[in-house]
Amino acid sequence: MLKRAAMGVKSVFWRFLDPFARRLFHKLYYHHYRTQTWEDTWWQGVRVLKSPNDLWSYQEILYETRPDLIIETGTFNGGSTLYFAHLLDLVGHGKIASVDLDPQDNLPIHPRIVYRKDSSTSQDTLDWLREECRGADRVMVVLDSDHSREHVLTELRAYSGFVTPGCYLVVEDGNVNGHPVYREHGPGPTEALAQFLAEDHRFRPDSRRERFLMTFNPGGWLRRV
Repeated sequence: MLKRAAMGVKSVFWRFLDPFARRLFHKLYYHHYRTQTWEDTWWQGVRVLKSPNDLWSYQEILYETRPDLIIETGTFNGGSTLYFAHLLDLVGHGKIASVDLDPQDNLPIHPRIVYRKDSSTSQDTLDWLREECRGADRVMVVLDSDHSREHVLTELRAYSGFVTPGCYLVVEDGNVNGHPVYREHGPGPTEALAQFLAEDHRFRPDSRRERFLMTFNPGGWLRRV
């Protein structure tokens, strides 16, 4: 009886402590140790500015949904682009179209990758992506460019139509603006998501993708229903 009571007290204690512990770890990981954590994460020699937890969730999603096309905004170094391409190699099909207004030099080359240097929201880019989508039955979108609220909201409205039922629309870096890091950032992806989900009911956040206790994309793993 005493052992059962002690276990109950312990359970209540951890439920109380859990949100504080998660936020503290997230802040330590993101701010205080950033140069040895997410700023020093690499895939096949190319920097990937993401949490390994989220990279693991991506490989689960690609295995489960097997997209014919992944659209990525925000190429930067091309690390995540190459990561996605190698996952598609393992799946056995698919390609990735990556867009960035100002990508870094010497982007990785892979037969599954096509790049475009342009604004993610320009009409020319959207027309180009529609051509890339031709013949693709399953399309996934990853938004990881400008993280300001207005830009993310514009991307959400423009890119949501590319996502096919059962596939994902992932909004990166909703952890900024105090969710729980980088409070000085100002309204960003989380605020854009709130408005988008209020006006577009085709998508549902998939909380299972946040089960590893820390994600840079809280509330941003959207699955089209």
